[in-house]
Amino acid sequence: MMSLLDAAQDVRERAYAPYSKFKVGAAIRGESGAIYRGCNVENVAYPEGTCAEAGAISSMIAAGETRLTKVAVIADSPNPVPPCGGCRQKLAEFGAEDTVVILATTDGARLETTIGDLLPGRFDAGHMTNAS
Repeated sequence: MMSLLDAAQDVRERAYAPYSKFKVGAAIRGESGAIYRGCNVENVAYPEGTCAEAGAISSMIAAGETRLTKVAVIADSPNPVPPCGGCRQKLAEFGAEDTVVILATTDGARLETTIGDLLPGRFDAGHMTNAS
């Protein structure tokens, strides 16, 4: 069985990054144990596009799952690359604060953190009021 990090590395190779040349792969594990993958997809209206983490979440939702239990993100970078602010919020929507996030480089550097550490003080449904 392929590891989460191997799945992220595999999908990273298929990223569409003709403008930045910065390919990113992400893989998330749903509550069922299934692995969902995403890669960054750029377009000519750069920097508009889709982040790898958002693509993996979209794949999970399309498959009918709404909770993630682990995340892996990999890029060809000198240091592990954290998700952008928008993707941190997206991960927080579908994962718990203690959900493990593995950040890695193609050269083998690795950093483990959590969604809560990536997005302290996150905005969640508890901050919203329901209007009657």
